[in-house]
Amino acid sequence: MSLKARINDDMKAAMRARETERLGTIRLLLAAIKQREVDERVELDDAAVTAVIDKMIKQRKDSISQFEQAGRDDLVAKEKSEVDVLVAYMPAQLSESEVAAEVQKAVTESGAAGPQDMGKVMALVKARLAGRADMTAVSGLVKAALAPK
Repeated sequence: MSLKARINDDMKAAMRARETERLGTIRLLLAAIKQREVDERVELDDAAVTAVIDKMIKQRKDSISQFEQAGRDDLVAKEKSEVDVLVAYMPAQLSESEVAAEVQKAVTESGAAGPQDMGKVMALVKARLAGRADMTAVSGLVKAALAPK
């Protein structure tokens, strides 16, 4: 079953169970997926759906930090519950050692010699780890791996 079909089934289950908060988040997700399909005139595959989910999670995390600074605990709780629903659709996250191994592999494959080659390495790593690792942490690992010793 595709990820999109699973999300649709979960929406129906949330409707039956009358889980309004979960249903609202799933509807937002489906709307974002549909919007991207309409904009690009394509049927999204699982990788593209995962990218949409990842973007939505990043937006929620950004909002959480903004709301915490403003002291809006009610909105923080709402955003965190949305993140919890969205994270359920993401693939399993890789461990820190697995991510570090992928970064080292990408550095050797690309023949990167220093910080100026970070773009080449990140392109390889992003393709392999999209949705399975926090890309800001990965960027830090790449930067450290390419730093002059």
